[in-house]
Amino acid sequence: MAVSFERYGRLYYLDPGERDYRVGDRVLVPTESGPEVAECIWAPEWVTDGGFTDLPVCVGPAEAEHLDRDADHRRRRAQAKLVAKKLIRAADLPMKVVGVDYVDSGDAVDQLTVIYFTAPHRVDFRALVGDLARALRSRIDLRQVGSRDGARLTGGLGSCGRDLCCATFLKDFEPVSLRMAKVQDLAPNPLKISGACGRLMCCLKYEHPLYVEFAQNAPAVGAAVTTEAGDGVVIGHSVPADSLLVRMNDGGAVSSCSRAGVCGSRQVFATRDVPLPDEPASNSDGTRVLPSEPGPDKQRRRRRRGDPSD
Repeated sequence: MAVSFERYGRLYYLDPGERDYRVGDRVLVPTESGPEVAECIWAPEWVTDGGFTDLPVCVGPAEAEHLDRDADHRRRRAQAKLVAKKLIRAADLPMKVVGVDYVDSGDAVDQLTVIYFTAPHRVDFRALVGDLARALRSRIDLRQVGSRDGARLTGGLGSCGRDLCCATFLKDFEPVSLRMAKVQDLAPNPLKISGACGRLMCCLKYEHPLYVEFAQNAPAVGAAVTTEAGDGVVIGHSVPADSLLVRMNDGGAVSSCSRAGVCGSRQVFATRDVPLPDEPASNSDGTRVLPSEPGPDKQRRRRRRGDPSD
């Protein structure tokens, strides 16, 4: 089963145990600070994929007391976010609050408020910690995060119209380079290839191996190829469709041909019908031709070259 702590937030997978849950049920998820309330997004189902192993077991359905505590924690997080923004604005600090977490261990003197923020550089917030502690009456932990982690905590929609990958299913951020955009024939325009965090979009990494494999096996642009319609020259690639754009020599028409139906000169040479070295050739009547012994001239050249077979 899959649960989420926030609406349209990141999914976490659990082992339902012996119970059965439905979509929309409130369940208890084991965390480092104790069971927390989450909403069931995917109902339990049997899977054979080996990727779902060692999953935490769902504690059980959330009771009325758990729902009341969760509502109180949400109210405290919203209050802490408003207070933090107000104090940061009063102190004129270059900080932007992107997330707040409230940890209640059950003891009145051991309540912790964790505030996540982004900043262009390191910020001296020692005076701010004291003001927050007096206003919220709890221990304060200020944590500066990067732009990618800030987008993950804030959430939002990407240029594709879907929820941000980092806020839904991505666990780790993999390095993304501008070369990946060039391989995919994307214009190096920061407005088009940058995500909500201002960095290169993480989805550039998804199709990069496909483009690399296509470039290694498909004929290059400008190569002469042979298609079912005749000979032509490759003028472009369409990797998502696994096809090539070919301009025919006769008439100059441009047609889209599948990669499997286009044979370049090297592919024709590799697929030519020739007998293998360890397989004797055969005549037209089906009789096999035995290999002839090398003549004295060939034997002499082998000795001169230092052939190890002699």
